[in-house]
Order: sequence, then C-alpha cells, then structure tokens
Amino acid sequence: MIRGETGAFVAHCDKVIAGAQDALLSGLTFAVKDIIDVAGCRTGCGNPDWLRTHEPATESAPVVERLIEAGATMIGKTVTEEMAYSLIGENVHYGAPVNVNAPGRVAGGSSSGSAAAVAAGEAHFALGSDTGGSVRIPASFCGVYGLRPTHGRIPLEGIMPLGPSYDTIGWFARDPAVMSGVAHVLFDDWREPEILTRLYVPEDIWAVADEAVQAAVAPVLDRLEELVGPQQGILIGEDSSIEPQLNAYIVLQGREAWQTHRDWIEAERPTFGPGVADRFRTIAGFSDDEVARWADWRKEFSEWLRSVLNEGAVMALPTAPCIAPLVGQSQDELADVRKRILLMTGVAGHAGLPQISIPLATVDGCPVGFSIIGRLGGDEVLLDLARRIGPG
Repeated sequence: MIRGETGAFVAHCDKVIAGAQDALLSGLTFAVKDIIDVAGCRTGCGNPDWLRTHEPATESAPVVERLIEAGATMIGKTVTEEMAYSLIGENVHYGAPVNVNAPGRVAGGSSSGSAAAVAAGEAHFALGSDTGGSVRIPASFCGVYGLRPTHGRIPLEGIMPLGPSYDTIGWFARDPAVMSGVAHVLFDDWREPEILTRLYVPEDIWAVADEAVQAAVAPVLDRLEELVGPQQGILIGEDSSIEPQLNAYIVLQGREAWQTHRDWIEAERPTFGPGVADRFRTIAGFSDDEVARWADWRKEFSEWLRSVLNEGAVMALPTAPCIAPLVGQSQDELADVRKRILLMTGVAGHAGLPQISIPLATVDGCPVGFSIIGRLGGDEVLLDLARRIGPG
C-alpha cells in the first residue's frame, strides 16, 4: 500500500533518517509513534495544542537513535490518540488510521498509527508505547505482532510520559524474526530463553473475552501446550472478583497521568476529544486515600503474580476481549469494550511483566490476538515462543 492511504502518518514530521549500512537491521524501515522525539521534528502527542506549545526536539530519543545505528531507516512519525490516553484508535483532531485487516473498524489505540502502518506494509516495524494496552490492543485489532516489554527494561528518555510506573516502549511487526531483531538491538542484556515447564491459563480473565474470541484462539493454546506442557487453570481475581484489576489501574495510572500533565493542562487549557477530556476531569478528583489503597493492592498483587510467573512459567490469554469496534461509535457504546480491555491488560501491567500478542486467529474475518505473559525480564521467552508457534 502507498504511504498516506492509511492516514497512519502525521503531517508535521516528514523526515527520513537513513540507517547505518551493513548492520543488523539494514534494509528495514520503521515508523515512530508521535510521543517519541525525533530530532528536528515537533512531538505532537496527538493534540494540536501540545504541538503548538512545544519546540522541535533537538535530539532523537535513545530508542530511535539505537535503531538507526543498527541499520533501520526511520521513515516518519505516526498518529497517536491524544496524550496516549485511549485504547480505541480514533483521534478527534487527526482521524482514525485505516485498519487494512478489518475494514471499517478501528486500529486500536493509542498506538493506532504504528499498528496500522505495519499492517498495511508501510513500514517493516514501528515503535509504539504501552501503558494500559496501547501496543497489545492495536496488535490484536490489526493482526500484527506486538510486544509490551518488561517495565523498565528499555529506557524511556525522549518519550512523553503518561503513567510512569506503567509506561513501556514496545513495537509491532508482521514477522516474528523482525520482532526478535528489534529486541536484540533494544535490550542491553539479551538472555537466551529458558526451558518452560508450566503453562497457566487465567480462567476468570479468559471469561471476559467474547465466546467467539475464546474459541478462535483455543487452537493456538493447544499449540502452546505442545511446546510447554499441559495447561493449569488459575484465578487472577481476589474473592472471585477481577474488578480490582480495573479499579486499581484507573486510580493509579490516573493519578500519575494527572501529576504528569496537570501543569500544562491548567496553563494551556487544551482542547481534548470527549473521551480524553472526560478522563482528565475524572482523574483530577482522585483522593490520596484512594491512591494509597490501590497502591497497597497493586503491591500485593504484583508480588503474588511474580511468584507464580517465575522462571520456567508463562501465562496465556486472549489479547483483547473482542474484534476491533466499528469506526464512529460513541463513548457510551465503547464503554464496555474499554472496561473489558483494561480488565485483561491490567494483569501484566500491574506487575510490570512482558506480554506478546500473536496474530494467529480471526473472528468474522477480523484479527484477534493470542497473548503470552512471561516472567519479569523474560521477554526473550515470549519472542521465541512467537517464532515457534508460527502460522500453520
């Protein structure tokens, strides 16, 4: 597809930076989510007021520089949801990038442009960010591979923060070999994957997904069992409820987002789309007691999950609860989808664990992702499994 037909790229950065020759990623092109600095370009963060009030970056984010030094050519910046604060993929100012694998449906947010560009073949891979699912969900909706790495494993300098204790930088590709190649460049300490002996299936989280999605990814789970061993059912929820997954994320990530952007919002009074505006109004009112309560919950949950997903263990689940929603739905129509997404993505997010989405299933002709969560620092295991499961 010709660049521009998907609406995946922003107009305010048409810069191309050639990669080094005769390096690991030479010959590959990549795109950069527009919350990541590229030298000489303004970082728009999906909002015209942010674009207007910020000067061009004087240097590229280290993650961009490293990829260029490794041979990849940077071909542009991609559309993001405003302030990276949505999961759907429709920006009120810049539109919805075209999802070529699910026509008429959203690409997913907030890394919508990056996922759409990769799905359409406009770039070999693309950088996105994942706080509450913004790599994993677009990967599922667009039918591409997407990795949320272990929290803190890749430095975030030169990248707009949203919720720092949840923020990660991830990437998309159509080929698991490209996914691994990028990882070899971005990870300082590549570790050979260990032998896996335990496969957990969070039954209460699976139940959040549509029955059609569960059925579509079941054969992929069967293939994973052949590699790891029989699945073991497990419950994520405390006292038979998974609602804390959602409540903790909304409060904790919300407080961090408000602390991060409050001064700019109060000074500039930016114009946000309805969903983003509503979220910023809500998070401004969270109390210290609420934050402390959910911080305690998160600490306890993270310690438990990390003890379960230790060396030799992985967890499998659908990436998203449904196929990509139709373009143009209202915030009310999308409320249930957003809630169910956060119930599913919060599992890895709260504990800072890596998660990969693998595009090996469809429902009604639309992609649905299959996800594997690994132990802390176990990103290489996930990339290896994505390659070994493969299509077929």
